[in-house]
Amino acid sequence: MTDTALLLKMTGIHKRFPGVHALGGVDFDVRPGEVHALVGENGAGKSTLMHILAGVFRPDSGAIVFDGREGVHFENERAAQTAGIGMVYQERSLIATLNVAENIFAARQPVDRWGVIRFKTLHARTVELLRALDMDISPMESVDRLSPARQQQVEIAKALSLDAKLVIFDEPTTSLTEAETERFFGVIATLKRRGMGIIYISHRLDEVFKISDRLTVLKDGERVGTYPAGELTADKLIGLMVGRDFLKGLQRAADEAKDRNRVLLEVRGLGDGRRVRDVSFSARAGEVTALAGLNGSGRTETALAVFGAGPRTSGEIRIDGKPAGIRSPQEAVRSGIGYLPEDRKEAGVFLDMSVTENIAAAHLASSRGFREAKSFYRSEADRFRKQLNISAPDLGRPVQNLSGGNQQKVLLARWLLVGPRILFVDEPTRGIDVGAKREVHLLLRRLAESGAAVILISSELPEILAVADRIVVLREGRVSGEFAQSEATEEGIIRCASIPGETA
Repeated sequence: MTDTALLLKMTGIHKRFPGVHALGGVDFDVRPGEVHALVGENGAGKSTLMHILAGVFRPDSGAIVFDGREGVHFENERAAQTAGIGMVYQERSLIATLNVAENIFAARQPVDRWGVIRFKTLHARTVELLRALDMDISPMESVDRLSPARQQQVEIAKALSLDAKLVIFDEPTTSLTEAETERFFGVIATLKRRGMGIIYISHRLDEVFKISDRLTVLKDGERVGTYPAGELTADKLIGLMVGRDFLKGLQRAADEAKDRNRVLLEVRGLGDGRRVRDVSFSARAGEVTALAGLNGSGRTETALAVFGAGPRTSGEIRIDGKPAGIRSPQEAVRSGIGYLPEDRKEAGVFLDMSVTENIAAAHLASSRGFREAKSFYRSEADRFRKQLNISAPDLGRPVQNLSGGNQQKVLLARWLLVGPRILFVDEPTRGIDVGAKREVHLLLRRLAESGAAVILISSELPEILAVADRIVVLREGRVSGEFAQSEATEEGIIRCASIPGETA
């Protein structure tokens, strides 16, 4: 294809940060009316390349041609948007106190000659846009009242309201249900028919193969290659991304687990007055127990109630057979319970604190404080960096500089330092690449085999089937069934989770 037929052409893009050569001469292009997937492990350079295109970073060298304009270098995000480039980030950027219409047209509201916002026009434009995108959302709804999935839809509408010629989607379906994801794919199909170029970044490889025309693989800041989607298999793509064999399945060292089958945690008749109505389950030493279910089934709320971070209006919690009146996370930690949250940026890592400080955070209550134990924590952080293969050249730098997978490892290191006997892990591999995902899976197995009870909450059934020994299925705040690993299937879990009257 000639250059004149390309919507975007990036050539020889280099970008360096202190101590890191993030991009080493990357080439990338997009055709009108195609979905071009950009894939690779966390830290491969995907986000850096897209931030350069979106005007967040300036490249150190290289050339960009966009929509027939040569020598393009966007000074900022507004300049990129004006040129016709929109980006939907993985982390939402909406203003919670504004309504949907005000967020979509933020800083671009229609005004009269006196500068007063024309709210009727704003409302009408928003209705028209949402209708075109088949999004059933009220323009007047306050964003802070929307579910994460609805907020993601507003982000998408905001990007498309810019009359973009090219849209970058960074993990766009992370917060969407299966039905919402299918509707979103319908939106993408419509955009393709209109001739829009789409760059799609996702760690969900089934999605990548389903909607992409071409795929470009990045590894360690360099382009591995660009391929028609139909020429690759999932195994081949993973091999290109990680540069090593990706072995399916996890070996369970059940006989080596300490105190195997001893019940550490019992939950009986748990309720929180909202999402959790009557949940009972147990977790045993040496096992990974999964809580499965659809969005809204009460999985996370159950974990929060046990951990003391959410309300508990009914039910009993027993640890080692003894009642545990846990009413706060501090009491839970003292009782030997840890919780790795679903949203690592909002409720997990402290982005502006160092790697060492993040690892030490949950341990400080039982120590003399960070300043008095600096040497100990630096030593422990370095130990976990090596043990968990955390890619962080400087443990004193803020954790926000790490990739998502490495941030997740830092959170795991935090709890490994505390040494909980019971650990809840909520969506531990959401938004991280296949290589880091496998490492997290192995860490969870290793923790269980050391004698802990691990409770995994995940929306990915292949992950549950690969990691869990037992699977407890929730539906509408109640347990609807339980499966041993040997008898569990995706079909059986889905039926149990979604069809009233179906039990395991």
